[in-house]
Amino acid sequence: GGGGDFMLVLQDVVKPGSQVRKGQVVGEFDRQYMMQRLDDYLSSVSQSEAALRKRKADLEMTRKAHDQLVASSKAALDKAKLDLKTIPVLSAIDAERAKLGADQADAKYQQLLAEVKFVRISEESGLRNAELDLAQSKLELKRAQANADRMIVKAPIEGLAIMQSIFRGGEFGQIQKGDQLWPGMFFMQVVNPSSMVINASVNQVDVDKLRIGSKATVHFDAYPGLELPGHIDSIAAVTKPGGARPTFVREVPVRIKLDRMDARVIPDLSVSADITVEADSAETTTVPAGAVFSEGALEKTYVMVQQPTGWEKREVAIGMKNNVMAAVKSGLRPGEIVALDPPGASALEARSQTPK
Repeated sequence: GGGGDFMLVLQDVVKPGSQVRKGQVVGEFDRQYMMQRLDDYLSSVSQSEAALRKRKADLEMTRKAHDQLVASSKAALDKAKLDLKTIPVLSAIDAERAKLGADQADAKYQQLLAEVKFVRISEESGLRNAELDLAQSKLELKRAQANADRMIVKAPIEGLAIMQSIFRGGEFGQIQKGDQLWPGMFFMQVVNPSSMVINASVNQVDVDKLRIGSKATVHFDAYPGLELPGHIDSIAAVTKPGGARPTFVREVPVRIKLDRMDARVIPDLSVSADITVEADSAETTTVPAGAVFSEGALEKTYVMVQQPTGWEKREVAIGMKNNVMAAVKSGLRPGEIVALDPPGASALEARSQTPK
């Protein structure tokens, strides 16, 4: 409801989910008031141009009028000088009058000559003011034209048009033709289906382990069997802002780029991603992390391996390790049974597991 110069009413928009070309008009706002302003500024430019032409004509007329005064004064001075030559035949009073007339004509002529510079400066300043007024009118016209052009939205890339949602009639709905939007409001997204990114969040405790370029495996909630490879494209420098209620557990935004696409993948799907922090290409044996023990100042690692005669203490070399599993580089063969409790525990024989 209501109207105004800055009301953004979506007058036309492409259909959601349609393919658009680069440079194609995908949305247009009601430009009635902006076009009226544009017409006003066009009229202002025309008036400024006419005022500049009139100013130039007036200045030319003023210059010629002053030049005429200088020429007239010069003629009067020449006549006065001729009158001085008649002094020998004139009376004393007439001779004095001739001298005074010559002095007066010379003073007026010198005054007009001295004014020529200031008249030129006055003419140039007046002309410059008219030129500045015209430049200002043209600048305002350019701004009005730019504002009018901004109300026509064009696709920056070739891709798929995705409409955002707006609160309308007590519920959220997709933005459509006729909706009133606010300046700077995000109402449409044009995405390239052949290249997509995932906006994810990582716990602040784990973000230190991530690196740009780290490999990732992306799982889609809509397609349980679909897994696509990707890599970390960017890691934010600050955590996400808290919501309405402050939280002590912060998350850091991370962007993951998919390395391979699938025809079923569309924008705004919910996904999860497993990030490969460290990898070992060599074949290793894995055991539960609780089955690895250490002793001594050098903290040598060992496991308790089940033998026909009892439990054997065997030193092993441990590779990568997390909170659940540990990789054994040497000292243990797949299929051997290891103990999960420290040596000497009463339940040692009851708790054991075969390494993989």
